[in-house]
Amino acid sequence: LPRPPPAATGSGPVGPCGRRAYAPPAERKRFYQNVSISQGEGGFEINLDHRKLKTPQAKLFTVPSEALAIAVATEWDSQKDTIKFYTMHLTTLCNTALDNPTQRNKTQLIRAAVKFLETDTVCYRVEEPPALAELQKNEWDPVVAWAEKRYNVTIGSSTSILGPNIPASTKETFVSHLASYNMWALQGIEFVITQLKSLILSMSLIDRHITVEKAVLLSRLEEEYQIRRWGNVEWAHDYDLCELRARTAAGTLFVHLCSESSTVKHKLLQD
Repeated sequence: LPRPPPAATGSGPVGPCGRRAYAPPAERKRFYQNVSISQGEGGFEINLDHRKLKTPQAKLFTVPSEALAIAVATEWDSQKDTIKFYTMHLTTLCNTALDNPTQRNKTQLIRAAVKFLETDTVCYRVEEPPALAELQKNEWDPVVAWAEKRYNVTIGSSTSILGPNIPASTKETFVSHLASYNMWALQGIEFVITQLKSLILSMSLIDRHITVEKAVLLSRLEEEYQIRRWGNVEWAHDYDLCELRARTAAGTLFVHLCSESSTVKHKLLQD
């Protein structure tokens, strides 16, 4: 005990066939007072009072870096009377990395990420209306150009329903680059990609070329164009925007923390 679900349906990582890894309840009454971390043989653990946190598959919840442990513990400590699992994206990603419910290996994770290039948001362009076509060119072209220079690849764009013809050498370059990340970080990268529907935007964000706000804006460019033209649906658009930013930010932070080798020397939740 306890074995909390990772997140609500709709916010967790997606499996190979589009199925969610888990479908847990959205909320639960808070059952603990204090949150702390401790170092065990397998890494850093999360303690809820005197009980160690476990995954949905009853594995000991152990993370590879102290910084990530503190971030997850902060998620649990920030919950009030009710635990809102759908807000705990870092916990979700850790559960998925530990349980690996889809049973994929590193090669399969990388191939799934690179496959997004074939349907990458920033590679699909419209011809009509001209204002949207110009907006896509002005906003997306610089990001594509940065990625082509950064990774020394050819990407391009297309107005065809079939999308651009991505060279095999480009795909293999991204395969090689992603192979430099560990399994945990790859789970985070895939999570970010599924939020933005774009490998290019995701790598631009993870490489700190653009901000979370910018990445989300670029991923929703057509929707933002329609909002400017026809107006905003009260609450709905703002809520979706905030949720997408939160998930994207959490996934990016997860990637960085899983690549973190240094330890955090300050005690948890001192402030």
